[in-house]
Amino acid sequence: MFNVLTLNKIAKCGLDNLDSSKYTITDDASANADAIVLRSFAMHDMELPSNLKAVARAGAGVNNIPIDKCSEKGIVVFNTPGANANAVKELVIAGLFLVSRNVVGGIEWAKTLTGDDVAKQVEKGKSAFVGPEIEGKKLGVIGLGAIGVMVANAAHHLGMDVIGYDPFISVDSAWSLSRYVRKAEDINEIYSECDYITMHLPLNDSTRGMINDTTISAMKDGVRLLNFARGELVDVDSLKKAIDSGKIAAYITDFPNAEVVKMDKVIPIPHLGASTPESEDNCAVMACKELADFLETGNISHSVNFPECSLAMGENGRLAITHKNIVNMLSRFSAFFSEVGINISDMINKSKKDLAYTIMNVDGTITDDIIKKISEIDGVLGVRVIK
Repeated sequence: MFNVLTLNKIAKCGLDNLDSSKYTITDDASANADAIVLRSFAMHDMELPSNLKAVARAGAGVNNIPIDKCSEKGIVVFNTPGANANAVKELVIAGLFLVSRNVVGGIEWAKTLTGDDVAKQVEKGKSAFVGPEIEGKKLGVIGLGAIGVMVANAAHHLGMDVIGYDPFISVDSAWSLSRYVRKAEDINEIYSECDYITMHLPLNDSTRGMINDTTISAMKDGVRLLNFARGELVDVDSLKKAIDSGKIAAYITDFPNAEVVKMDKVIPIPHLGASTPESEDNCAVMACKELADFLETGNISHSVNFPECSLAMGENGRLAITHKNIVNMLSRFSAFFSEVGINISDMINKSKKDLAYTIMNVDGTITDDIIKKISEIDGVLGVRVIK
């Protein structure tokens, strides 16, 4: 039996993918869990269970998970890219209209009207909330992952001239992207040409504060900025100066903070991007299926720290080894099994930056002593026997 700890409420349709004959599901944090499923719970200050083998985030972002700590212990971290993409895409499209037409400001003003002549007051005051149409305007999409591609395609169908930028676009995304979306070779093409800019990329050391004094100065005057990715992509001080000067006409974000909510011409949305029942269900199902596949077969899909790796099950079970991506690891494994007289019938090895993963189907009995000796090989992070 595998113990699975849920750190947030996870949709039942997702947990139903964990067979009750194989899994015990608990929300007791003291349980020595084999796996964790979570949404937004912050794990950084949490002591990781000694049995922990995998963490699955029912969502795309993993900033709430201590990736480095997990990697050091050979714990595989999964996310669910694309499962909430449609929900976020719909909100981004709504954001395009909201950031353009000053609908929110108009509604707030209309709610203040009193008296019997509200209709006349509306006609007299509505000009203060005039905003441009999006049709025919240029939209720059930075990041062409699952969400970015859907936003780009939808905006094209709404009549926008769309330019996309992503130097690391995947094959699947490239196939899904409309041929009418122009692919920029340099991000400055988006900054210099676009009337609207929307960001759909992860937060890391290279993207933190990417919208700053320098990049904003390269943008068109009166640009409208959309941030449904991560709040920290935008430098707050630079944003305030650009709004005050009129360089940025309006900013909409799904990640408000104490500074942003006080600014004029900012529409703060309380992180509603994936807050649909459909999205939560999709993410929960995908996360639990990833966990089940990994725990029961050792196969990895959609991990953020270890490589994609899959091998058909053999007749006599297998070993799954998380290890560092260093030279001679495979030769050490092969030499060891040769010494103990166990045949490797099939094997696959994949790497991802500094980490690697090896699955070996073997003919023979894997004893506790064998597992111990493999674990002691320099660079090995974790060993599992799967039957």
